[in-house]
Amino acid sequence: MESLVLDLLKESTALMDGHFLLSSGRHSDRYCQSALLLQHPEKAAKAFEVVAKEASKLAIDIVVGPAIGGIVPAYELARQLGVAGIFTERENNVVSLRRGFHIKPGARVLIAEDVITTGKSTLETANAITDAGGVVVAVACLADRGESHLPFPTIAGTKLVIQSWAADECPLCKQGILLVKPGSRKTT
Repeated sequence: MESLVLDLLKESTALMDGHFLLSSGRHSDRYCQSALLLQHPEKAAKAFEVVAKEASKLAIDIVVGPAIGGIVPAYELARQLGVAGIFTERENNVVSLRRGFHIKPGARVLIAEDVITTGKSTLETANAITDAGGVVVAVACLADRGESHLPFPTIAGTKLVIQSWAADECPLCKQGILLVKPGSRKTT
């Protein structure tokens, strides 16, 4: 499972080397820009096939992904699991269900992500789900950076070990390597 997803990330140039500013404010020498893989439906289907196989054992009623990174994963996992797939959005800095999306009370929910790093968007999505009456069963992702400590099981296509540093301790800054801010979330 892991090698297939890792191979797909590398093949699509989604796993990048450089000097990156993460949304946590930390710096890293590698970054996973999963959108470069997810733009190819056939590769996304292959990558999430291994994740969906594990998730199919959980009796999921609905898949929910946080916008923006979780929209395609939620769609693809929902398609493979044969259930509805929706997403949360940030409104007035609060993650919530919009666009007429709803979750039936007691529904068993799988949160879908592209890459989990700190787990912040996952936890914000979990809050929106529980506020709507749903029950978070697990989180599924393309890649898990292993830095989160989520209170529910995680199904990951691959695990990525990517070193990061506080800005004032970053060896790449000291070498004068250009810092790039990928991703969609603002830094904290």
